[in-house]
Amino acid sequence: MRWNLPNILTVLRLLAAPGVAILFLYFSRPFADWFALALFGLAALTDFFDGYLARLWHQESKLGAMLDPIADKVMVVIALLVITGYSGMDPWLILPATAILFREVFVSGLREFLGTSSGLLKVTQLAKWKTTAQMVAIATLFLAMGLEYVREAAFLRHEPALIDALTDMGTSELNVVVVANYSGNIIWIVGLALIWVAAALTVITGWDYFRKALPFLKDDAQ
Repeated sequence: MRWNLPNILTVLRLLAAPGVAILFLYFSRPFADWFALALFGLAALTDFFDGYLARLWHQESKLGAMLDPIADKVMVVIALLVITGYSGMDPWLILPATAILFREVFVSGLREFLGTSSGLLKVTQLAKWKTTAQMVAIATLFLAMGLEYVREAAFLRHEPALIDALTDMGTSELNVVVVANYSGNIIWIVGLALIWVAAALTVITGWDYFRKALPFLKDDAQ
């Protein structure tokens, strides 16, 4: 077991995954949304740098190869659970989220059954794009959640003086509430579109892994 910077970044990403959910226990919204977006975004960046630095410095290791896909899956699964729970159970989100969760668990089960020695289920380039699409979509949805909560925040709804001040400034048609509402809705739609793209890539790569593993799942396989 070798501890180097790429492996440390991978472990930090793994630890950041539950941190995204824990933030909602200790911070009120929308601060929890913003902090979750920041933490998730920083953790997602380590997904690029750990692999890049490992190759650049010739520090690839079995520990990193084992932890890297686990960290990615844990990040995506926990973040989707948080977003689904706080988004009002949007059916347009639940469907792709379910497909993503099913595939990640299914492929993990295939890898566990086949073991690592066969080398059948190595991460493909399309699977890497799938992970990138998932992380971009999730970050977009966290941003939309924060903007949506700003619109619904009590201090905006119960502070007529603030609205009057905005009106006096000539912003009655474009005040903070309107901007947050419009931006939140548009970004949420963009996030949903991205998560559907990510779900499609997720299903495609899952089928590819299953197809490769199928000959080894037959009872008469040698």
